[in-house]
Amino acid sequence: MNGQPLTEAFEDEHHRIDTGIAEFVDSVEAGRPDAEALYVAFEDLRRHIYLEEDHLFPPVRSGGLTAALMVMVREHGVIWRLMDAAEDAASTDPAAAAAHCRELLTVLADHNMKEEPVIYPEADRTLLGPEAAELLDLLETETLPDGWVCEALR
Repeated sequence: MNGQPLTEAFEDEHHRIDTGIAEFVDSVEAGRPDAEALYVAFEDLRRHIYLEEDHLFPPVRSGGLTAALMVMVREHGVIWRLMDAAEDAASTDPAAAAAHCRELLTVLADHNMKEEPVIYPEADRTLLGPEAAELLDLLETETLPDGWVCEALR
């Protein structure tokens, strides 16, 4: 651990989610579409966005990153729409779903390159002791509330 537990935990989720989406794309390219891999990755990604927007961003926003967080929230809307499009196509047109996923992976790579070096380290500076421990616990235990959608789509 590098002394930045929130950064590491959120980055680990990014890697796991990206891997799940890439596994779906690979399965389509191999002629054996595995929609379950896609659904699991998207469930994790939606939950990840929820944890960021409802639990991570509010205390970081008070640290002066309002403009950066506005960009993150707007990009969450783009990400959410791409997930919806991929899911809609997954059962009837896996190739189209894979195309949406490739676009999503590109968007996520760009999004994560902004989020990981700026937002997460600020969270590690802002959330200390019990607050950080609580958020780390939520990363392990929290589920996406029924009907929750990202801020950009509300």
